Amino acid sequence: MKTLTLSLKKQWFDMIKSGEKKEEYREQREYWIKRLLTCSEKYLDALWDKASVYPNSTEILNRDLKNLFRIKHFDTLVFTLGYPKADDTERRLSFKNPKIRIGTGKPEWGAEPGKNYFIITWEE
Repeated sequence: MKTLTLSLKKQWFDMIKSGEKKEEYREQREYWIKRLLTCSEKYLDALWDKASVYPNSTEILNRDLKNLFRIKHFDTLVFTLGYPKADDTERRLSFKNPKIRIGTGKPEWGAEPGKNYFIITWEE
């Protein structure tokens, strides 16, 4: 069973805990690409070479992400408030069947308008 664990700031943790916030965002940066997508290192190196030539071109990055990568499957999603101890149940939320997609998010939930993110959703 694969678990995706994401650390959150208090504002976002509380909104998810209350059921108000229904999706979490992660920027399309190398760290999250490696963590959330699968591909061969050859493709990843080619993508970053292209990104250095076109540093402001999210269109190229988004096209290549869709064509060269597969989104990893996770069985469980765990949100933590900061970095709690393993037995701290007050600062952990667990959800089943998280889904990841690429798109724009809601500014009231922390996304910049018009910017593409990894959007992570979950089942209640």
